Amino acid sequence: KNAVDIEAEAADMCCASCGIAENDDVKLKKCACNLVRYCSVTCQRDHRSQHKKACKKRVVELRDELLFTQPESSHLGDCQICFLPLSIDLRKSTLMSCCSKTVCCGCEMASILHQTVNSGNPETKCPFCRKPPPCDLNGEVELNTMKRIEANDPAATRQKGMKCYNKGEYESAFKYLTKAAELGDYEAHYHLSRMYRDGRGVEQDSKKEKYHLEEAAIGGHPSARYTLGLYEARQFRFDRATKHWIISANLGCDESMDMIREFYSKGAASKEDFAAALRAHQASVDATKSPQRERADEVNRMTNR
Repeated sequence: KNAVDIEAEAADMCCASCGIAENDDVKLKKCACNLVRYCSVTCQRDHRSQHKKACKKRVVELRDELLFTQPESSHLGDCQICFLPLSIDLRKSTLMSCCSKTVCCGCEMASILHQTVNSGNPETKCPFCRKPPPCDLNGEVELNTMKRIEANDPAATRQKGMKCYNKGEYESAFKYLTKAAELGDYEAHYHLSRMYRDGRGVEQDSKKEKYHLEEAAIGGHPSARYTLGLYEARQFRFDRATKHWIISANLGCDESMDMIREFYSKGAASKEDFAAALRAHQASVDATKSPQRERADEVNRMTNR
């Protein structure tokens, strides 16, 4: 280590305001920017005028580092049965009402066929928890959903929020979606952004709309990322828009791939970026395919499911 590094490390062990060194009795806490540390709120407040500009700049940089990191998978993750990535086409998977686990159409169809062959009674048990699904006719689905909400199940909480939203009960929808987002549900963040955009259940707020879009995008939500790209393009920040669409295309989003193709045709995206996005997009789509899922897709097309 050189003298500069040693000096920087020494400074990091001292309060940026009063200069006191960290010891057993004094514990320093990092500022949000991770550049400096303070021994107390008072010292942080006293040092604010000197540090404010550098702090804001670094916080923005840290946010961008997080925002433009490629997620390992989409927000949907893998099927709970076959462990293959779930398609971002929501028609190709099912959220089980009994356990709130998402199962791909291939595994759902295989479970139905297995039960039909072995017991002659199809759709008697959930392919994941192996329990009979709750009956919607006598209110079992709603009762089970509320139990799972009380247990802080994010998927069930989001589902309840979306049911309220579709009924026009926007205030209730906002309550459940907010709770689901706090529990880490990225789909809930996406729907909250739409509520802030449209002013349904809440006052219109573009800052909160963008915040929830970013949270959803960070979690791997392709549509949220695509929308952020449109937002940046409208602000003429084409480099940032392209970054968003590349990340989204890498998760299998067709709309983002179309935008990259359009930008490339107009010279706004490089040939290398276009070719890399095209390969990654195809690889992402292929990763969600299997013979079992393809058979289920064919059956669903024939039965118009």
